[in-house]
Amino acid sequence: MDNNNWMQQVLMLGLGTTSMVAEKLKEAGDKIVKDGKLDPEQAKAVMDDMVQQVKSEQGNWEVNMQRQMRNMMQDLGVARQSEVDELRGRIDRLERQVRDLENKLWR
Repeated sequence: MDNNNWMQQVLMLGLGTTSMVAEKLKEAGDKIVKDGKLDPEQAKAVMDDMVQQVKSEQGNWEVNMQRQMRNMMQDLGVARQSEVDELRGRIDRLERQVRDLENKLWR
């Protein structure tokens, strides 16, 4: 499985969980209003605050998950994209030098 794809799936799972929590919070707020414990505006303010807090925590979760994934991949010895790109550049330069030397020999 592609590592980026796996990480993306984990992040999407976190986003899906956040959406479910937000939906359950809305349902709870609707029930509180229906039961007459809060008026709609108060319930909306409370639910908006809670949803904002969940979204904030989601952002922190994503940052922490990305950091942990980077550390895990580094521990496994998986090269970063920048390292792969640098090596490709070095290979290209070496191949060019070899071709230039071959061309000089055949002249």
